[in-house]
Amino acid sequence: MSSINILKECEGAKKIGISGHIRPDGDAVSSCLALRRYLMINMDGVDVRVNLEYPPSIFSDLWGYADIIQDFPEDDEPYDVYFALDCNYDRLGGAQKYFDKAKKTINFDHHVSNEGDAMINIVEPEIASTTELLYKNMEKDKIDVEVAKALYAGMVTDTGIFQYSCTSPDTMRRAADLIEYGFDFSKLIKRVFFEKTYLQSQIMGRCMMESVRFMDERCIVSVVDQRTADFYGVKPKDYEGIVSQLNNIRGIDVAIFMYQIAPQTFKVSLRSSEKVNVAKIAMNFGGGGHERAAGCEMKGTFHDCVNNLSDKIAEQLDK
Repeated sequence: MSSINILKECEGAKKIGISGHIRPDGDAVSSCLALRRYLMINMDGVDVRVNLEYPPSIFSDLWGYADIIQDFPEDDEPYDVYFALDCNYDRLGGAQKYFDKAKKTINFDHHVSNEGDAMINIVEPEIASTTELLYKNMEKDKIDVEVAKALYAGMVTDTGIFQYSCTSPDTMRRAADLIEYGFDFSKLIKRVFFEKTYLQSQIMGRCMMESVRFMDERCIVSVVDQRTADFYGVKPKDYEGIVSQLNNIRGIDVAIFMYQIAPQTFKVSLRSSEKVNVAKIAMNFGGGGHERAAGCEMKGTFHDCVNNLSDKIAEQLDK
């Protein structure tokens, strides 16, 4: 299915749930908040809840951020409608139990690896972000400035301020439409894309200093092990932007950032130039994403993970 009328699909619903993927990024947080606001201003007497673990605080200026439920309490009463945004079922984490019991499930996503696990699946890999996909399926005269602001925040973060290859002419036209709702878009860009806490700047600086180039200096990798994370007191949300900064180094074709989440288990983020499709690499290890931005989890030592990634990167670079 390529499109739906979101409000029509929710007609008669009294309890609606929304969740994105574990370790949510800007697109996941923004799409959840935009959809919640859209439903609440256009439906009377509806209870709409967002469940997301550890949403980055840089999105705290968006409407409804303070209402996000960051844990996943037991709930015996099933949702009338449950939305999974920016991910497939496997990445819902604690929200899977709500999704399983819901009377109707709807999935919006733009990742090529998503095969569709909901009753209704709107999956368009050619769209730059889930927020853009939501906007495409919303009634434009029923959007207010807070919905527009959240949608724009997700589009900005998932396109790297419209610099990634996923950005299309339609993306730019939709972003221009959203700006017309009247929010301060330059302030929003600074807040969600450039602004860092002191702790985030500290850990980014360490990652840059301790990064290693390899494969004739065409690739770069940096890692944060559990001991280092504990020393600084960093959380997953504090790693935002590190892999993109590594990828900004001149001459780099693939940037890799890894952080330890368990003994011999790493969360891996990948970014690339036009020469390597990192989504294909991530899919080899159970992950996914976009051609130029992807991620996965890997098991083994740091060196094992880098060696395995190197083999897949070399297959593309050698071509």
